[in-house]
Amino acid sequence: MRQIAPNGHPYAMNLDDAQKQQVTEWLQQGATLAELQKRLETTFGLRLTYRDVKFLVSDLDVLPKDVEPTAPTDLTGGNPKAPGAPHAPASGGAWEPKTAPTPPAARVRISVDQLTRAGAVVSGNVTFSDGKSAVWSIDQMGRLGIAPQEKGHRPSSSDVQEFQMLLEQELARHGF
Repeated sequence: MRQIAPNGHPYAMNLDDAQKQQVTEWLQQGATLAELQKRLETTFGLRLTYRDVKFLVSDLDVLPKDVEPTAPTDLTGGNPKAPGAPHAPASGGAWEPKTAPTPPAARVRISVDQLTRAGAVVSGNVTFSDGKSAVWSIDQMGRLGIAPQEKGHRPSSSDVQEFQMLLEQELARHGF
């Protein structure tokens, strides 16, 4: 059974003053909550859950030391011409960031019907890069159906991938 601390936080047990002082010292030395959890078990024989350790630290009103941020890793090996290098040399010898390539304009366009088609949860239209269109719908089982307007039309695989990506974004925008 869990005890309730005076401030209302549940934790496994109350520590005496010497134990509280030791926990505070560990935190000031940079111990993480996981390390603190292990030390409480090995030193005091207290098996606390990670959550209980968080409550204990909160009750002691001591924050764990912040870990120093690590320097970014140079993946180019010092070679600015290496593939994936974030910078490229400019004509004056100075370094300038590379400009990111602009994504191509969407070749596939989709719309969501205001009035959903019969038997569907959501439906709409799609126009592929070749100008051909189709009706799409998702049924109650979550199955996607596509019916091309022109019999036998098969969109390219890149159009299908783009359609799926656009459909996912559009459905998320509509709360699906």
